[in-house]
Amino acid sequence: MTTIDVSESAVEQDLSVPGPLGRVLLESQAANESNARTYPRKLPVAIDRASGSYITDVDGRVYIDFLSGAGVLALGHNHPELIATVQEQLTRLTHGLDFPTPVREEFKRRQLSMLPESIRDDMKIHFCGPTGGDGVEAAVKLCKKATGRGGVIAFQGSYHGSSHAAMSLTSETQPKEGLHNLLPGVHFAPFAYCHRCPLNLKPDSCGTRCGQLLTNTLRDTHGGVPKPAAIILELVQGEGGSIPAPVEFVREIAREAKAQDIPLIVDEVQTGCGRTGTWFAFEQYGIEPDVIIASKGLSGMGLPVSIILYNKRLDTWTPGSHIGTFRGNNLAFASGVTYLDVLEREHLLDNVRTRGEQLLDGLRAAALGSSIVDDVRGLGLMIGVEMRGFGGATSSEVALRLQRAALRRGLILEIGGREDCVVRLLPPLNITEHTAGEALAVITAALRSVEEDLTEVVAQ
Repeated sequence: MTTIDVSESAVEQDLSVPGPLGRVLLESQAANESNARTYPRKLPVAIDRASGSYITDVDGRVYIDFLSGAGVLALGHNHPELIATVQEQLTRLTHGLDFPTPVREEFKRRQLSMLPESIRDDMKIHFCGPTGGDGVEAAVKLCKKATGRGGVIAFQGSYHGSSHAAMSLTSETQPKEGLHNLLPGVHFAPFAYCHRCPLNLKPDSCGTRCGQLLTNTLRDTHGGVPKPAAIILELVQGEGGSIPAPVEFVREIAREAKAQDIPLIVDEVQTGCGRTGTWFAFEQYGIEPDVIIASKGLSGMGLPVSIILYNKRLDTWTPGSHIGTFRGNNLAFASGVTYLDVLEREHLLDNVRTRGEQLLDGLRAAALGSSIVDDVRGLGLMIGVEMRGFGGATSSEVALRLQRAALRRGLILEIGGREDCVVRLLPPLNITEHTAGEALAVITAALRSVEEDLTEVVAQ
């Protein structure tokens, strides 16, 4: 069993500083690759190989991976059954455009079978280009074509991708700086981020009020928002800071969308494929969306594939309405079928819920009495720890310190949310109790270390 040494003697290695071989690769990357690269800037790790929840860098040092390819590695790195499936499929067919193949047919059948019975027979599937962003583009185009309307309602804190339309639907302003003529007709409504209530209300009433505000705006003849082609919603805002939407907030939006015949798109690119403890997060909210976008976890191992599932009444497309050369990745289809086999046989959705509770309970225990933790939240294995400023350090600086302190001890974590102040946990869905415990030990030690360092600075 792989283990991480979280003792203070192990910290002397400082795994946040690249070794000599890693430094060469990172320096080459900085010299020759686009300035748009992101992860190695704060996580300077040059990866050599990986297995399960662990990666080994080119200098032979081992880390626990709680980034998981930004959530795509549902079964962790190099799961043997998925590897075997892909190797077998390699001898048959890799790229098939949208021609029917046996493995494509089985992938399609299995994906439709994962839908709730109440909507299963009403849905069709569309294979998109290889990214979740392309799924977003397809969903919006579909709804515009079907309704004949042009506007789209998204939410504050949203992230839907970096392509033209997907970025237009993403609320963060920084990536849009210097870009003009983005998708018109996008309106951003308040998301029920109760920890930072956009309406400045108490948490027990915030969620419902946010939903009512959108309802009132859509019904108001002077509300300034024409009836849109669609409403697009994340059930847990990922890049926005791992923020689960309150149930009543989501139900209010779904009720109004249905009442006004506005297609409801749920973006399950990150929440889908088991990440939150059900195959799709919307199942936990008791709603029936019109369009579902899925991508990241579909193959179980990071092979690119993206789909939308949508109500048949919206299918007004003509041939070629949304195409892409790489929409026939038969390797991903094969891997995705085997992933579902493993998920069902090993009861992985139960594991997601159990390990999610273990991590949330452990993080909340570690945060008790802490001066630097502002909130701990999550759904399944999509968890966020929001930091607060301390002394002269901003909340963003505190989060960065925690990320670096965890990396020193061999744990890879992501940062997101407003001001980049949320430390995010996205472990593989088959993570063991042992590895989750190791990660909790690292985070607890890192929290203690960061708080002690900041307290010392304040004292000085």
